[in-house]
Amino acid sequence: MPPPSTSLAYGSVLLAAALWGGSIVAQKMALGSFSAVEASVLRDIGGLAILLTTWWWQEGTLAKLTKADARLLGLLGLGVLGNHLFIMMGLNYVSGAVGGVIIGSSPVVTSLLSAMLIRDVPLRAVWAGGLLSFAGVGLVSVAGFQAAGDQPLWGSLLVFLGVVSWALYSIGSRQLMERHSALTVNWTTLLVATVLQIPLLWTDRKMLDAGLGSVTQADWMALGYLVLFATAIAQQAWLFGVKGIGPSRASVLGNLTPVAAVVLSAVLLKEPVGTSEILGIVLILAGVWVVDRQTSRLTK
Repeated sequence: MPPPSTSLAYGSVLLAAALWGGSIVAQKMALGSFSAVEASVLRDIGGLAILLTTWWWQEGTLAKLTKADARLLGLLGLGVLGNHLFIMMGLNYVSGAVGGVIIGSSPVVTSLLSAMLIRDVPLRAVWAGGLLSFAGVGLVSVAGFQAAGDQPLWGSLLVFLGVVSWALYSIGSRQLMERHSALTVNWTTLLVATVLQIPLLWTDRKMLDAGLGSVTQADWMALGYLVLFATAIAQQAWLFGVKGIGPSRASVLGNLTPVAAVVLSAVLLKEPVGTSEILGIVLILAGVWVVDRQTSRLTK
């Protein structure tokens, strides 16, 4: 299938990044009534219902899957699972602002892994930016000791594992989208993630024990945002953009996510934003800029 135009691809990636900035706040709010696994499962079931309906309406038929495609879809489903569940679990231990800043390292993580795994750019072009971004992540993670939570470093690690999971998903999905639509890749991988998560509900219960009556209206709205905007719309927009401009270039625009997350966390969650978070964002965005500058030189 032909890739989308460059301008449309860039617009789609920007939309996804902005929506994911809001999703950090929504995930933090949802954890008031739901466990991490409950929120992740409900988010994925809702998103899957929307995506399947859309796919049936727009396409309705599944292109022939090779065994290699099926294996890759399964692995990409693990990437979705890791991204949704690790970040949700990590936000139990760190603030939304800290989580958003760490997620801001996603562009550099994607570029580094892309350079190592598919060699779309030389590793020498991304290592310096990687060091800057990882310094920002480390600074914010250590500063997390001052934030609410029992194990802020553990929470930071979980969020970062979610970032790595998404980077691997972004890299692997482009190969599949050479033969299948972004919508097909989206719903099939989300289906894998959903099925694998359901057994985990018996290990992490909150709403299931307290009952539906324990869920506040605000938390239902937060979950609704995760289903519609963060999962169904943002993931589809991201895959559409990656198909057009590739994972390395798309990931650079992800720097909008931490900025949106920090601002919204301060406004909606009343979380303090200190010098460490601001400096962390500066270091991460500097790393993103270095990677973008170096890779742009190589593609000219």
